[in-house]
Amino acid sequence: MAKDYGLNDIVQMKKAHPCGENRWKIIRMGMDIRIKCEGCDHSVLIPRRKFETKMKKILVKAEQED
Repeated sequence: MAKDYGLNDIVQMKKAHPCGENRWKIIRMGMDIRIKCEGCDHSVLIPRRKFETKMKKILVKAEQED
């Protein structure tokens, strides 16, 4: 899978969050990626490699400012 996700993108993970929501916003990128649940605002820090295997698709691409 191509690494075409970026900061503030809304992504869908393979498993839904226990609150029932399946939309996550990328709020930090680096060696680890922090994502925040759009339903309950809980945030999770995931290693980049693990994130890439668990991400299903990008739902909303953030507007890139150049």
